[in-house]
Amino acid sequence: MALLFKIVMQSVGLLLSLLGWVLSIITTYLPHWKNLNLELNEMENWTMGLWQTCVMQEEVGTQCKGFDSFLALPAELRISRILMFLSNGLGFLGLLLSGFGLDCLKIGERQQDLKKRLLILGGVLFWTSGITALVPVSWVAYTTVQEFWDETVPEIVPRWEFGEALFVGWFAGFSLLLGGSLLHCTACSSRAPLASGHYAVMRDHCQKLEMRSTSLKI
Repeated sequence: MALLFKIVMQSVGLLLSLLGWVLSIITTYLPHWKNLNLELNEMENWTMGLWQTCVMQEEVGTQCKGFDSFLALPAELRISRILMFLSNGLGFLGLLLSGFGLDCLKIGERQQDLKKRLLILGGVLFWTSGITALVPVSWVAYTTVQEFWDETVPEIVPRWEFGEALFVGWFAGFSLLLGGSLLHCTACSSRAPLASGHYAVMRDHCQKLEMRSTSLKI
């Protein structure tokens, strides 16, 4: 029963981590990190992502234009690109290592210690991936709030607001953190089956010695 519960918790942790990794990739390429609604023209909406800016018009549709230069971007967008790529890469490595460390994958009884280490390392990678995903979306959200309440900017100037990608990124980061925590907890709560096996062998050996000594006395 305990083994079944541990396998279920490992599966839930891996699925949460997989969900967070997929959402992190989606967040990286979504052009909705910031939204801008023009009061003068309600039929025209602007969105900004890490790679391009899009304008949506009811008559024309959606038109997007990529950024011309990486160095010309604001600091938060430049660093967000790097951190999101790092988050995606760490999440992929965490999925590989955690997959080989699951108890439902039979790779031999003597490899249980290796599987435990793989689960712990996979959990740490998921934690790092989750934090690396939360930092850029939180940073962009912080700068958006600062610019929105900037008193030096005239009130007639339109202001950027939170885009849908920020909420997806927050959900992705917390999913990675939760999935990594579940995998780490199940790995740390497992007992070392190899040590128990040695103990059982030694116990049988001692019982045989006692039986031989008793027969010799008789």
